[in-house]
Amino acid sequence: MLTRIAIRDIVLIDRLDIDLAAGLSVLTGETGAGKSILLDALTLALGARGDASLVREGAAQGQVTAVFEIPRTHPACAILAANDLPVEDQLILRRVQLADGRTRAFVNDQPASVQVLRALGATLVEIHGQHDERALVDPATHRRLVDAYGGLEEEAAEVARLWGALSEARAACEAQRARVEAAAREADFLRHACEELARLKPTPGEEQALAERRAAMMQAEKALADLQEAHNAVAGALSPVPNLAAAIRRLERRQAQAPDLVAPAVRALDAALAAIEEARGHLESALASAEHDPRELERIEERLFALRAAARKYNVAPDDLAALAERYAADLAALDAGAERIAALEAEMQAAQARYRAAAAALSAARRKAAAKLDAAVNKELAPLRLERARFSTDIASDEEAGGPEGFDRIAFWVQTNPGTRPGPLMKVASGGELARFLLALKVVLADRGSAPTLVFDEIDTGVGGAVADAIGARLARLASRVQVVAVTHAPQVAVRADRHYLITKDARDRGRRVTTRVAEVAAERRREEIARMLAGAEITEEARAAAERLIRAAAD
Repeated sequence: MLTRIAIRDIVLIDRLDIDLAAGLSVLTGETGAGKSILLDALTLALGARGDASLVREGAAQGQVTAVFEIPRTHPACAILAANDLPVEDQLILRRVQLADGRTRAFVNDQPASVQVLRALGATLVEIHGQHDERALVDPATHRRLVDAYGGLEEEAAEVARLWGALSEARAACEAQRARVEAAAREADFLRHACEELARLKPTPGEEQALAERRAAMMQAEKALADLQEAHNAVAGALSPVPNLAAAIRRLERRQAQAPDLVAPAVRALDAALAAIEEARGHLESALASAEHDPRELERIEERLFALRAAARKYNVAPDDLAALAERYAADLAALDAGAERIAALEAEMQAAQARYRAAAAALSAARRKAAAKLDAAVNKELAPLRLERARFSTDIASDEEAGGPEGFDRIAFWVQTNPGTRPGPLMKVASGGELARFLLALKVVLADRGSAPTLVFDEIDTGVGGAVADAIGARLARLASRVQVVAVTHAPQVAVRADRHYLITKDARDRGRRVTTRVAEVAAERRREEIARMLAGAEITEEARAAAERLIRAAAD
């Protein structure tokens, strides 16, 4: 429910706050007082296209805030959650219109896109008038309204789910066919590639490991001669080890006669001998590592060449050859087993199609029953609206070959405005005034099904007589017992039925240089005067006041 509208610096409005409540609220005022500005401001808050001309002259920006109270089960909550916006009992939509044409949108004081604002607004408010086509122009809306009236939302959702399953089954079948056809076109190449890669048996990381091993062997080959020369120096014919060992033995025999003189030299020679032995061990280990079979290096180089040649041939990295081999093998397997797999997928698709068709056919039958009841209910409302010669009907065209997520049915609201004339789509056949009354009859019937919680009617009583205006007022009041209704009206017969009455006026300020729109709730004691003004026009007579009093009493009965 819409609880508050706050407008700042929009056209003729500098500052305006309106508190709304449940039931029927009417806005009245003289022509040009600013009723259309108020509705333009509301639609801006609901995500309508911005316009720099909306900003009051001299202001840098305008702003509109619409406050709603919604239950946690309201569809708007799902939109909030899907866009990571806070879900609260109170929903605040705010739109800032800058003088340069840009706009900014906020939801619960969090920045949001205009698309999110528009999606939220569509679930919260419907605005209808003589020239407003949004609720009736789209046949998808007609189908949704029939489903809502018949309580068929779950059945429609199941049909949509089954259509999704059928679409997935079709896509899987088509993908398998395409894969088999592509594989068949390349069968010879695939078999040759699979055989070649099977012989090669590439493994991920193999190319890098072989390259590193090859580099190490080549480096070792370069160092081998130096290692051998160093080994000869410490362990070959020219090795100092025998001479050092003999020198140590001679000094050890003299050590007893001159220990202080000989002992340090013996220890140093022992350390030198140990170091030479250690160096010999390292050199022998290095020689063992450096020595390799020349045929191994040749095998490594041949393997590297084969891997890299295959990678160039198949235009992949060497490490991806193994995965490529698996994919080619899978494609061959799909080719070999393709017919069996396609048959299985086709069986699944046919089963999904049977389930969808059965559900869609049942939904179509239920829609026809719901549409017949809807037609009867709407036609019952037409006579008091001076449309007694008109007939409302729901045209349902079903085509099982053109199914979709909504089922087989194309649904459109049709009317016949006079006997003997050809029925046709509501939007094409009905005139502006008739359209507004048909719309009202529909909304009365569908008030608690398929309707936003707040309905705004913009002068739908324009051009009708007193009896029709009274019938419109009665139906707006009935509608307001189930949803919140806000009506902009010139008809006193409508205004007297309101739970709350707001008067829109223009004030001249700064010696007439600036005009400002004002909205104030009409107190009970002032209401008769406003109704009398609506009856009489510029000059309010006693007869008009008496007539206003009679209207007010009649509406209260």
